Amino acid sequence: MTAETSQTLDRGLRVLKLLADTDHGLTVTELSNKLGVNRTVVYRLLATLEQHALVRRDIGGRARVGLGVLRLSRQVHPLVREAALPALRSLAEDIGATAHLTLVDGAEALAVAVVEPTWTDYHVAYRTGFRHPLDRGAAGRAILSARQGALADGQDGFTLTHGELEAGASGAAAPLVGVTGLEGSVGVVMLADTIPERVGPRVVDAAREVADALR
Repeated sequence: MTAETSQTLDRGLRVLKLLADTDHGLTVTELSNKLGVNRTVVYRLLATLEQHALVRRDIGGRARVGLGVLRLSRQVHPLVREAALPALRSLAEDIGATAHLTLVDGAEALAVAVVEPTWTDYHVAYRTGFRHPLDRGAAGRAILSARQGALADGQDGFTLTHGELEAGASGAAAPLVGVTGLEGSVGVVMLADTIPERVGPRVVDAAREVADALR
């Protein structure tokens, strides 16, 4: 802590981070131990966060992240989209295929940014807001592979699929790496039976560019 920072705010943010890292919530005692402060301080922090709906406590007294964080997160996607667009435009134009940034939304993959190439005669229509299960399509599978620490198909940093979301369409995607608080992937989708060899490495490069822009 420095003279320019607030100890109380710092503790409140640490509470939110601790709660965000657990699925079953934390008790006042658990939070007290993790923060290294007494229970009275924790009670005050939770009461303040509850007033802003950032924290809720269940019948058993366990604290969890509140629905108020959703209001704050609404502005995240536009910011992420803006940061990713330059790399996606370059990828779409270079490959001649529709490029997309996909993020995890619950148990689904959600396309939050899409760029279509300008010079091709035809390309796959892929819209912002498109959702699909994480275990279908290159974008979702790349994210799951990153969770497991290795890509399921053995490729060097990218995942390839064919016909899982749209008949005749193939996809290539690489996960975002090193972006705190975000699970996602960058990929392309094209009408082809197979993905050209250079596409996988190019998608990995684009994912790295997007990750750098988001750090």
